Amino acid sequence: NYLLGAGRADCTGPVAEIPLMGYANPDQVGSGLLTRLYSRAFIVADLVDSRRVVFVSADIGMVSQRVRLEVLKKLKSKYGNLYRQDNVILSGTHTHSGPGGYFQYTLFWITSKGLIRPSLNAIVNGIVKSIDIAHQNMKRGRLFINRGTVENSQINRSPFSYLENPASERNRYSSNTDKEMVILKMVDSNGEELGLISWFAVHPVSMNNTNHLVNSDNVGYASYLFEQEKNKGMLPGEGSFVAAFASSNLGDVSPNTKGPFCVNTGESCNNPQSTCPVGGATMCMAMGPGSDMFDSTRIIGQNIYLKARELYKKASQEVKGPLSSAHQWVNMSDVSVELNATHTVKTCKPALGYSFAAGTIDGVGAFNFTQGSVEGDPFWDGIRDQLLGEPSNETKACHKPKPILFSTGEMTRPHPWHPDIVDVQIAAIGSLAIVAVPGEFTTMSGRRLREAVKREFDSHGTAGMDVVIAGLCNVYTHYITTYEEYQAQRYEAASTIYGPHTLSAYIQLYRGLAKAIATNTVQDLPCGPEPPLFNVGNLTLVPALAADRAPANKTFGDVLQEVRQQYRAREVAEVTFVGANPRSSAENATEHNFLTVERYTRTSDSWHVVRNDASWDTRFYWTKGLFGRSNVTIEWHIPPGTEPGVYRIRYLGHYKKKLSGTHSVSIPFEGTSSAFEITTL
Repeated sequence: NYLLGAGRADCTGPVAEIPLMGYANPDQVGSGLLTRLYSRAFIVADLVDSRRVVFVSADIGMVSQRVRLEVLKKLKSKYGNLYRQDNVILSGTHTHSGPGGYFQYTLFWITSKGLIRPSLNAIVNGIVKSIDIAHQNMKRGRLFINRGTVENSQINRSPFSYLENPASERNRYSSNTDKEMVILKMVDSNGEELGLISWFAVHPVSMNNTNHLVNSDNVGYASYLFEQEKNKGMLPGEGSFVAAFASSNLGDVSPNTKGPFCVNTGESCNNPQSTCPVGGATMCMAMGPGSDMFDSTRIIGQNIYLKARELYKKASQEVKGPLSSAHQWVNMSDVSVELNATHTVKTCKPALGYSFAAGTIDGVGAFNFTQGSVEGDPFWDGIRDQLLGEPSNETKACHKPKPILFSTGEMTRPHPWHPDIVDVQIAAIGSLAIVAVPGEFTTMSGRRLREAVKREFDSHGTAGMDVVIAGLCNVYTHYITTYEEYQAQRYEAASTIYGPHTLSAYIQLYRGLAKAIATNTVQDLPCGPEPPLFNVGNLTLVPALAADRAPANKTFGDVLQEVRQQYRAREVAEVTFVGANPRSSAENATEHNFLTVERYTRTSDSWHVVRNDASWDTRFYWTKGLFGRSNVTIEWHIPPGTEPGVYRIRYLGHYKKKLSGTHSVSIPFEGTSSAFEITTL
C-alpha cells in the first residue's frame, strides 16, 4: 500500500503573439486557443518511511532546464527537503502547439524570440500548483500496471535510418516503431479511481506547422477524452480524476500515418533524403489519417485513448514494493564510454548537423536543406563562419560523419547556446522503473536503453522490473539515435548533439543509476556538477503589450458579426466581437477562461455553461488589427448528439488601458452573441 495523490493545473500561458515551440518556425506564432494546456502531477509515497516519487507530465514541448530549476527552487521553499531533484520527474508531452520562450540556452531564443517571462511563469506555476494539489489530496491507495499494443497510430519517419541498425537486432522486433503502451492505474483504498498515467511513443504533431491555435495535440486529446469520461458532468479542466498521456521514445515516430507525399504533385517522397522531384525537401510532408489536421488529431488521440481505457479496465497486476530514486548531473560533452575491455570512446561538445535545418516530414525546414547530408555546403559554411564562428577541428572530428552547421558547444554569447550539464534520473516504484530521459530517443535507442537497464536490475538480484522510458524530461538535449542511425545523418542524427556515442554514454550512465537502486547504494552516487542558472531578465523580441483600442462608436465585446438564428449538429456557430489582446488577460489571471457556450433552461430562466475554452469543439481566434485594435472570432463546432435547445456564446476578455505615463490597468469586459436555436432536423 502507498499514499497516492493526483493533481491537475492550467499551464497554458499567453495564447497570442508568442512563437509556438516545436517546429522551430518563427512564423508560427500563437493567435488563439483550441484546447488548454495542463500540468498533471502524481505523487506516490511510502506509508512506512518518508520516501516519495513525483511524476509530472505537462502539455508542453519539452521540459527545459530553466523550468526545472525554477520548479525545484519553489518546491524547496514550500516543502523543504521533501521534493528534490532526485525524486521529482518533470516530463513534457511534446505538443508542438504550446507557447515557447521558456529556455535559458541561446539556441532556443532564435525561434522563440528570447526568454519570455509570462510564458515561463505560466509553466513553472502550473507545474508547482499541480504538485500542490496532488500533495493536498494524498490518500491510501493501490497501483496497477498493464500493457498492450496500439495499432494504426504511428509510422517511423526515418525508416532508412532504422535500417542501418544490425539485421540481427531488427529481426527481434515485429515493427520499426514501439507499439506498446504501458499504463499505471491509481485507485484509493475504497476503490475510488484517482488517475492514470500512460506511456506511449508518438510525436504529438498531428497539428502541423501551419497551426496558430494553442493546443495539446493528439495525446492531449486522449487526456481530454479520458478525463471527460471519468469526471462526469464536469467541464474540461474540472474534476478530481487526472489522466496523463506521457511521452516516451518517440524520436523517429510520427502520427502522420499516410506517410510522406509531395504537396505539389501528390507522389510519395519516402526516400532517404525525403525530397521531391519538383521543389525539393520543402515539398515533402507527411499526412495524418484525417481529412485535415484537426480530424487527424482527433483520430490518433481517440485511438490512444481507447487502448488506454481498455488496459485501465483490465489492469490487475498490482505494483508493490519499495520506492527509490536516483539522479545525477553529468557533463555530457565529456563522458568517456567503455565499449569493451580495449575500446574507450568519448562524447563531444554539443553541435547540430546540416540535416537539423532540413526539419522532418512532420515539419520541413526553411531553406531546402535535405535530410541525410553528410557533406557541408561552402555557401552556408561561409555565412556560419562569419556570423557564429567556425567549429574547431576537434569538434569536427568528434562528430564525424556529421557536417556541423552550428557548433553550439563553442558558442557562448550572450550565454551558452546548448547545455553541457544534463540530468540522468530513474525512479523506481516497486517493480516499475521510470527512466527519465532528457530528450527524444529513437525507437531502437529506447529499446537498447530499456534492455540495458532491465539487465542491470536483473544482474543485481532485482529481477522482473517493468522499465518504461519517460521522454523530454528535465532538460532538452534534442535527439538520441543509435550509433548506426547516426551514420545516415537524417534529422534525428544531425540533432544528436553530443556526437555518435551519445546513446552509449547514456546507457552507461543509466546502468549506473539502476545498479545503485538495485544494490541500495543511491546515497553513494556523486551528485555531479550543478547546472548553471543564467541571470536572464525578460529578454525578448515579442512586442510590448500596447493599449487596446475599440473602433469609433463601438466598445470591447460588441458583436461585429452575429450568429445565425438556427443551427443543426455538425454545423459551426460563429460570432465575431470587438476584441482585445488575449495577453492582457493572461498576464492578469492565470486561469482566465476566454469563452463559454451556454444553454438556456426554461424552468429556471437561467443560462447554464456547457462548454469552455478548453473544450475540443470550441475555437478561439484572435486577429490583430492596426493601432491597438483587434477582433475575436469564436467558433463552436456543434457535435452530433448535442441536445436541441436555445444557446448563446460569451466572450470574456480584458483590455489594457493606459492611465498615465508608464501606468496601465487591465479592465475585464464581456460580450454575448444573440441566442440561437439548435434543432434536430
